[in-house]
Amino acid sequence: MPTEPDGHLTAGTGAGTLLAILRDGRARTRAELTQLTGLARSTVSQRLDALLAQRWIVPADDAVSSGGRPAVAFAFNHGGRVVAAADLGVTHARVALTDLAGTLLAERTADVTIARGPEAALGWVVETVGALLAEIGTERSRLCGVGIGLPGPVEHATGRPVNPPIMPGWHDFPVPEWLEARLATPVLVDNDVNIMALGEHRAARPDAEHLIFVKIGTGIGCGIISERRLHRGAQGAAGDIGHIRVTSAGDVICRCGNTGCLEAGAGGGTLAARLREAGLEATGSRDVVRLVRGGNLLALQLIRQSGRDVGDVLAALVNFFNPAAIVLGGDLAEAGEHVLAGVREVVYSRSLPLATQHLTISISDLGDRAGVLGAALMVIDHVLAPAAVDRTVT
Repeated sequence: MPTEPDGHLTAGTGAGTLLAILRDGRARTRAELTQLTGLARSTVSQRLDALLAQRWIVPADDAVSSGGRPAVAFAFNHGGRVVAAADLGVTHARVALTDLAGTLLAERTADVTIARGPEAALGWVVETVGALLAEIGTERSRLCGVGIGLPGPVEHATGRPVNPPIMPGWHDFPVPEWLEARLATPVLVDNDVNIMALGEHRAARPDAEHLIFVKIGTGIGCGIISERRLHRGAQGAAGDIGHIRVTSAGDVICRCGNTGCLEAGAGGGTLAARLREAGLEATGSRDVVRLVRGGNLLALQLIRQSGRDVGDVLAALVNFFNPAAIVLGGDLAEAGEHVLAGVREVVYSRSLPLATQHLTISISDLGDRAGVLGAALMVIDHVLAPAAVDRTVT
């Protein structure tokens, strides 16, 4: 095993691999890790010492004994670092802190308008992260990464928004670099529906090998889990179903510049506008849901048709992708069975029987927290990747 003259581990020695084994939550002794990895006991000890020095692992509370002197077991230190996560919507946002197991430590929500521009919205994120760290009594040095979800197309490799139709001033803005300069930690950025799909899958439906998460709010989009992994596509644009043309939208002009898009006909902004035309008070998706819950007949009709329109697009995706589960999230999904019934009505009638044989269509279990949890998990996977851990212990 390569070492420096002073005995410290060199890059690529695989301490991160031991940490990956311990991330399952089970404490293990040196002997167990030696048996699992096939490495020499001295090599395992050296790697464990490096992980202990960085507080990635800690000695477990209970030692393991086989009749002689008890052997010390080691466990993943999920409280050793904290992660910040932000889910920015069109009109409101949520920031949270989690530990390295994804456990929520603190959170805050606010009405933040994405159209105010990147510096205003991201400035609120920086301020809120600082406030939450102070709230839980944690030094900023323990912050090991930040995950951000944005309501528009994001080139995942660079973290930069690309011509987002509902985010004026955001095109090609260097989100990671701007935040890293102020928070002094790595920043990962993705589309908001992707992080929602990741959060819902990992926390609520880990057994679903193929899953589609659909956000129905001011905008409409979906995140795709394929073989238990998030599928982003070649440039990170996979799942942008809001701009698929649907006949029910007619020639309505969409914010993307095209006509007849699903979002233009079934999105929360369109439904709110139709309710205003009828003399009702509705400025956005949340007001639509409020009226639905209040039993307003027009709102009920609109939300049911919105579900049908979304179901029309999803029926094609079910035939193409054959998911095991479709999960609905976003503001309009808060209407519950009213929107769910519309989606189910069309998907089950328009998709092939084999594709729908075991298909479940349901409302998100995580609700508004799916995004921040997914953003945190995205960062945790990045920070705890074996190669990344190896770099921290050299």
